[in-house]
Amino acid sequence: MKVEASTIEELIENSPRSAELAEIDALIAEAVPQLPRRLFAKPSITMIGYGDITPTGTPPDEAWPLIAVAPQKQHISVYISTGVGGDTIIARFRDRLGRVSLGKHCVRFTRFDLLDQQGWREFIRASAVAADSLPL
Repeated sequence: MKVEASTIEELIENSPRSAELAEIDALIAEAVPQLPRRLFAKPSITMIGYGDITPTGTPPDEAWPLIAVAPQKQHISVYISTGVGGDTIIARFRDRLGRVSLGKHCVRFTRFDLLDQQGWREFIRASAVAADSLPL
């Protein structure tokens, strides 16, 4: 689902899950204040991005966010672009995130109050630390 927006504030306001989006945005911004926060808009999705991953040989304008949060109709999706030792960060933190559903590089939740917020802070920080050691 694509939410039309030209700013992060507009994305949060226009999201069908605006409260959850605002809460996870604040948690991520607090956990990794060193990562620049920006609106990431593509034809099929609009997200809040934190930091960038630019693999060698990729034009800078095609960088993907290290961490991205996208509003969906029924849930919030958090995408993580890092892994550690052949495993995903998500797999390492799966039991510390609260009530979520998991994909290989995506965590989805419906209610912020069902998340383990300390587990999420550690998960987000570990994702940022792992990105520093990636051979990009």
